[in-house]
Amino acid sequence: MRRVLRVLSTVLIIAGLMLLLDAGLTVAWQEPVSAIYARITQNALSGDLQTLDRAPVSLGTRHALARIGNDPTERIAVLARELRRRVRLGQAIGRIRIPRIGASYVVVQGTDESSLQKGPGHYPGTPFPGLPGTVAVAGHRTTYLAPFRHVDSLHRNDVIRLEMPYATFVYRVQFTKIVLPSALYVTKPVGYPRLVLSACHPLYSASHRIVVFAKLQKEVPKGRARMGS
Repeated sequence: MRRVLRVLSTVLIIAGLMLLLDAGLTVAWQEPVSAIYARITQNALSGDLQTLDRAPVSLGTRHALARIGNDPTERIAVLARELRRRVRLGQAIGRIRIPRIGASYVVVQGTDESSLQKGPGHYPGTPFPGLPGTVAVAGHRTTYLAPFRHVDSLHRNDVIRLEMPYATFVYRVQFTKIVLPSALYVTKPVGYPRLVLSACHPLYSASHRIVVFAKLQKEVPKGRARMGS
């Protein structure tokens, strides 16, 4: 009986130490178990993104591109609409890079719980880059690789890149704002192409949202969006 109690107490001590370690890593870095899951998922999504880059477009889109000719802006818009129609929740759509905070993650379609466990998620109710309006992307700050953990470190004019299969979009940060979760106005059109990044705020709380606003500076066509392609 004493031996059983010793074994049980040892197991409980180890379990307690593991919980303390997990909590410490979460505070200092990010939640480690979900980070491992998200890293595996991100690696798989990187392969999906390469496949997406090579995927054929529909016959209707090919005809539309032929009619447009070599106007890159219009070609980008056609391809953006094509991709938006085609992707489903949780699927890879592009990659976000934020040099200031060392972020580089595959972005998926959707902001539901399952999608955000894979990486930053695009709000389905907002346009894809290359279409008029405000593009919105959400991400975790303490779990699942915590892609937006350090968005509070972004400054005015910092660069954010969204690399889509049809073009790369370069944005510069305008400002950051703390809002309530109900502040849906942040995704509304403002008369020019804008990107907003949102995440829970403060860390370890969902009481508010931190929102980074960025304005489009440049779009570089890729693949079929390029002149002569």
